[in-house]
Amino acid sequence: MTGYYIIIGISMLVSWLVSSRLKSKFEYYSKVHLRNGLSGKEVAEKMLRDNGITDVQVISVPGQLTDHYNPVNKTVNLSEGVYMQRNAAAAAVAAHECGHAVQHAVGYSMLQLRSKLVPIVNISSNLMQFVLIAGIGIMAATRTIENPNGNTLVLAIGVIMFAFTTIFAFVTLPVEYDASNRAMKWLKDTGIVTSEEFVGVQDSLKWAARTYVVAAIGSLAQLLYWASLLMGGRRD
Repeated sequence: MTGYYIIIGISMLVSWLVSSRLKSKFEYYSKVHLRNGLSGKEVAEKMLRDNGITDVQVISVPGQLTDHYNPVNKTVNLSEGVYMQRNAAAAAVAAHECGHAVQHAVGYSMLQLRSKLVPIVNISSNLMQFVLIAGIGIMAATRTIENPNGNTLVLAIGVIMFAFTTIFAFVTLPVEYDASNRAMKWLKDTGIVTSEEFVGVQDSLKWAARTYVVAAIGSLAQLLYWASLLMGGRRD
C-alpha cells in the first residue's frame, strides 16, 4: 500500500498548492474594484437577463468559495463575499456560476452527462474505499498456489466504483472550462469589466479551473494503482 499512500500524498500536496494559489489570487483581485460598481449579485442577475433566463434566482450562501449553481432548484448560489462585493474576483465567480445556468438552459450535453452521473457517483464515493480495502483483504485470504491472485471479484467491484468517480472528474473539466469561457465572453462583449479588470477575471478563473484538473489527475492516478493490483501488478 506504500505506492497508494505516495499517490495520495502527492495529490494532496499539489491540490493544496493550487488551492492556496487560488485563494491568494482571489484575495488579490478582490482589491481590484469594478468601475461600474456592480456587486456579484448584480453581475449574476444581469448575465442571466442578457441570456434570456428568467427562472433562476441568485441567492447568498455562507462560507468562502462555496459558490455553485444548483440545477435542481435553479439557483445561482454565491458565497457571502461574492454576493456583496464589487470587484474583479466577485464578477468572475458570479459570471462563472451563471455560465452553468446558461449551460442548463441551452441543454449543454456535458452538463447533462454530469448530472446523470451524480447519483452513481454519490453511492460510489461513499462505499468504494470500504469495498477496495475489503477486496484487498479477500485477495490475500484466498490466495493459493493454483490461484496466486486470490478472489478478485470484490476488488473488481471497488475498481469499477472508483472508475465512475474518475469519469465524473474528467466530465467535470469541460463543464467548468465551458462555464468560464461563457463568463469571460459575456463580460468582455458587454463591457461589464474594463480591460484591466478582465485580466483579473481571466487569472481568477484560470486558477479555479486548475483545481479541477488536479482533482481529475489525482483520481486517475489512484484508479490506475487499484487497477494494477486487480490485474496482478506488483504490490508493496
